[in-house]
Amino acid sequence: MADADLKRAQAAREPRIASLVPSLTELLVALGLAPRLVARTGFCIHPREMVAAIPKVGGTKDVQLDRLRELAPTHVLVNVDENREDTVRALREFVPRIVVTHPCRPEDNLALLAQMLQEFGDQPGVAARAAALDAALQRELAACGARDWPRRRVLYLIWRQPWMCVARDTYIAAMLERVGWQSWPAVQGGPSGAARYPVLRGDEPWLAEIDELLLSSEPYRFGAEHLAEAQSLCPRARVRLVDGELLSWYGPRAAPGLAYLRTLAQDGAGAGAVR
Repeated sequence: MADADLKRAQAAREPRIASLVPSLTELLVALGLAPRLVARTGFCIHPREMVAAIPKVGGTKDVQLDRLRELAPTHVLVNVDENREDTVRALREFVPRIVVTHPCRPEDNLALLAQMLQEFGDQPGVAARAAALDAALQRELAACGARDWPRRRVLYLIWRQPWMCVARDTYIAAMLERVGWQSWPAVQGGPSGAARYPVLRGDEPWLAEIDELLLSSEPYRFGAEHLAEAQSLCPRARVRLVDGELLSWYGPRAAPGLAYLRTLAQDGAGAGAVR
C-alpha cells in the first residue's frame, strides 16, 4: 500500500483533528469527538471545561504552523470567513485531509452536520448526536417560518471606533432575516474578505430609518456604557445589547440562536440583555 493510502486508512480509523474555528471546535465536542481533538485556536473557548486541555496553535488568522505540524493532525477544519487562504495552502503540504466549511445561512448547518458525518460518522456516537442536533435545528427553523414577522430595519454593530456592521450575505444577516429583520446597509460583501463587515461613516442617510440597533457582545464587547453613543447613530431605533455568540456562531448554537432571536423579536422582550 502506498504511503498516501496508508495515511488515509489511518485517518479513517483514528482521526487526529485540529479545529481552527471556534464554532467548529464546539460542534466537534457536541458530536462526542473531544477525545479526537489534538489542536485548537486560542479563540476556541467553548465548552471551556472540555477544551482547556487541548493544545492551542495560535489564532484563526495567525496559525502556528510549526506547532500544528508537530501535533500531526489527520484532519484540519477551517472556514472560508475565519481562516486565511495562504494558511490552508500551507496546511495541504502536511495534513492528509483539509475540511473546508462555509455556512452562510442557519439552514446551512444541516449541510455542515452532513459534512461532519461524512468525515467522522464512523466514530462512536457521532451519528446519533448529529441526528439530535439536526432535529433541534429543523424545529427552530419551522418555528421561525410559522409566523409572519413584521419587517424591521436593523443595524447590527460588531465593532466601535470605527463602527463596523455586517453585509447582507453574512451568516448574521441571514439569521436576522429569519424573524423579518433586514440588515443595513443594503450591500453584499462577497464570499470572503473585509467587505463582508462594512465600516460606517456615521452620517449615512439610512441610519435615520433604522428600527432596531443591536450591539453585539463580540468581537467587540459592547456594554451599557455604549448605549447612548450608539443611539446617536440611529435616533429613532430601539438599542439593545445582544449575545453575539448565539447570533454568529454556527453548529450547536444555531438552534438556540434562532430561539433567542424569536424572543428578541417579540415587542419588548429581551431588551437590554446580554446572555
